[in-house]
Amino acid sequence: MHVSPAWTVVNSRGQRYANRYTAAVAATVLIVDDEKEIRELLRYNLERQGYNVLTAHDGEEGLARAFATHPDLILLDLLLPGLNGLEVLRELRAEPSTRELPVLLLTARGAEMDKLLGFERGADDYITKPFSPREVIARIEAVLRRAGPGKDPGALTAGALTLDHARREVRLAGEELTLTPREFELLYFLARHAGRVFSRDELLTKVWGYDYRGETRTVDVHVRRLRAKLGPAAAGMIATVTGAGYKFVGH
Repeated sequence: MHVSPAWTVVNSRGQRYANRYTAAVAATVLIVDDEKEIRELLRYNLERQGYNVLTAHDGEEGLARAFATHPDLILLDLLLPGLNGLEVLRELRAEPSTRELPVLLLTARGAEMDKLLGFERGADDYITKPFSPREVIARIEAVLRRAGPGKDPGALTAGALTLDHARREVRLAGEELTLTPREFELLYFLARHAGRVFSRDELLTKVWGYDYRGETRTVDVHVRRLRAKLGPAAAGMIATVTGAGYKFVGH
């Protein structure tokens, strides 16, 4: 089994913690490619090495999975239907939660201009098809080694509220709160972008994913449930901005 190296990181409060690449947790790779044969070939070889693998067949699905699951690395084809690879990469780099996410580009084209555009948009590496699975795995391991130590932001703290994404834990004044996975992702997303106003449509895109087809009222329902679970003392941390949406206000 492939085991990613472990590091101990000290956050701004002087606390020490292990980052996501620990000996107990295999890295997760998201493969975004419209060719089923390529996806299956890469999945098979990566899973043999112990990686967790997610797949998407186009750019929209790839963005949805990236925003919803926060993988450790993305293998991204440039020639995708709908949103192409460069457009997907631009969206990833525009969103703070995925801005530092390692991205390795895949393409059948070997033109120098494609490589330059990819690197200008923030790609970490580039592989031209056809490729050998061993080459891809070697590139992935090299990129993860370079990206690993600084990737985990640690726990977020606002007053008496602490959110730990790695452990999926929320504590208020030391007491653990029980949240659903979507409630946690919504609260964590808002807290990570404290002070910024997000419309309901933006939250559906960033938290639920590009492929979500539900109504914006879904956001209101989750916010109401979060406020109830936070209780009177902390419910005000999620503020309603009339006519605009919601924002996180730390106490």
